Amino acid sequence: MKSVVFWIQVSAIAISSIFYFGNSKTSFANTTTRLDNLSPIEIYVPPPETNRRGICSKHIEGIVDRILERPSIQESKWGILIQTIGGETLYSRNPDSYMIPASNIKLLVTAAALQKLNPQGKIRSSSIRDWIIATNLRSDNGYADVLLRYLGGYSSVQEALSGIGVDPGGYRMQDGSGLSRKNLATPRTLVTTLRAMHTARGKDIFLTSLPIAGETGTLKDRLRYTSAQGTVRAKTGTLRGVRALSGYADTPNYGTIAFSAIANQPTNRSDTNLVKALDEIVLRVSTVSSCQ
Repeated sequence: MKSVVFWIQVSAIAISSIFYFGNSKTSFANTTTRLDNLSPIEIYVPPPETNRRGICSKHIEGIVDRILERPSIQESKWGILIQTIGGETLYSRNPDSYMIPASNIKLLVTAAALQKLNPQGKIRSSSIRDWIIATNLRSDNGYADVLLRYLGGYSSVQEALSGIGVDPGGYRMQDGSGLSRKNLATPRTLVTTLRAMHTARGKDIFLTSLPIAGETGTLKDRLRYTSAQGTVRAKTGTLRGVRALSGYADTPNYGTIAFSAIANQPTNRSDTNLVKALDEIVLRVSTVSSCQ
């Protein structure tokens, strides 16, 4: 890093000051101090900030780790994976651990439905397209369970997701809603699904179905007035002692990234702390940039 040198030569400075003390005025006029023949002064000035718009990707690990080390959430088990759409890993913690995903299981059900079903088809009086959007955007448990039955169950989901590269061994599904604590999924399974759905059949419907941070659905009141508002689309997950958030973030100059962050808390500590940590992680991740 180069310094910038300023050469300052001061030959004379005339100081003429008037001081006020209460209501009285004291004048020191015509007081001149001469500062001739001074040596040049070298001042170090750092170069202009070249990465104002985001956090350098190599710093993400330390930033996220510090969030997870907070005493209020230390006892929780965390599973996190953050990858670019191309598959580059930006952060990883227990990515292959089975976690209770709560409503994040809906991502698997809706992704499978878009591979197997005609979006213009009907379930009851609604189009499958609208049914999928309601399932994720509002996190409608009834819609999710009906959609799973309409698909033909767990084996049908496995078949559909295997076709887009999702490992069938990376999850266990007891229902479509995520209410069962017997549902299990790894962060890698969820991120692989998200990355696949970025280009797979039904991608536009899938993206539309995800809540937008600070604006729509179950994220309407979260991450408002932050850099994540409008740039993060993600599915929430909520059970007692479980908080999850998986989706996409459009970063300033790193492109779209896919992330899954799940916390399973064995204690009776407040779940509010988990939500705060999740939101802060996603907020930080939403500003990640290349380090060039």
